[in-house]
Amino acid sequence: MFRDKFWLTLGLTVPVVVLSPDIQGWFGYTVPAFPGEQYAAAMLGTIVFLYGGLVFLYGARSELDDRKPGMMTLISLAIIVAFETSWAGTLRLFDVEIWWELASLITIMLLGHWLEMRSIAQAQGALVTLAELLPDTAERTTQTGTEEVPIAELRVGDVVLVRPGARVPADGVVVEGTADVDESMITGESRAVAKEPGSAVIAATVAASGSLRIRVSATGDDTALSGIMRLVEQAQASASRAQALADRAAAIPFYVALSAGTITLISWWLLGDPEGALVRTATVLVIA
Repeated sequence: MFRDKFWLTLGLTVPVVVLSPDIQGWFGYTVPAFPGEQYAAAMLGTIVFLYGGLVFLYGARSELDDRKPGMMTLISLAIIVAFETSWAGTLRLFDVEIWWELASLITIMLLGHWLEMRSIAQAQGALVTLAELLPDTAERTTQTGTEEVPIAELRVGDVVLVRPGARVPADGVVVEGTADVDESMITGESRAVAKEPGSAVIAATVAASGSLRIRVSATGDDTALSGIMRLVEQAQASASRAQALADRAAAIPFYVALSAGTITLISWWLLGDPEGALVRTATVLVIA
């Protein structure tokens, strides 16, 4: 969602920046006149605000409902002030135009949140990858031979056959056969480990050569792989001490920015410069 919003707002932000009188003055060019030129940046900037900025407004509402203002609230405060100030300039209430700052801020914030969400998704994907290591079925030894059963039906004490190249379906002990087993998914060691009768084997490891008959000692949530998955899940769900401190401190920039913006607005307005008051207040909030 953040990715799609970023690319569309980026496409709309480029012409907003190009149309900005500030940018034209800095780089010494002039955009050819066309019908509706005075409202083009305003229309594009409004679309950016509504399409790209609403996600931050919704996030701010959630933070305020929890009485924990943070980054979303701070971003929302900045883009709301910039949006209102820009429309005031477009409607000639003041001689000010900051549409390009508004569009750029929203685009940059969307990029940041896209990268953050992508990293979180990649971390969560580790659990899916671990789960996919287990085979779906196992060859369970019976009195008449072997039968293929789902691994969920395996019980402690069952004997399973693991053929060359197949994954071990459950934790167990080798009762017959020899093979080199790839345990890199557990140890990170690329060299296969020789297994013989009496050797312990771990679910999801691979019999690289030879076949083994294994007596199951642990299944389901009791396997070493399931334990690793629980540890990964707990690590992702738990907040570190530094993160908890950061969460508690997240409200401080909001209150500082709100206070500084309010003081800036009142001070310059009382000094008789309403236009400067709006521009400076928006500046304070955008920088924050």
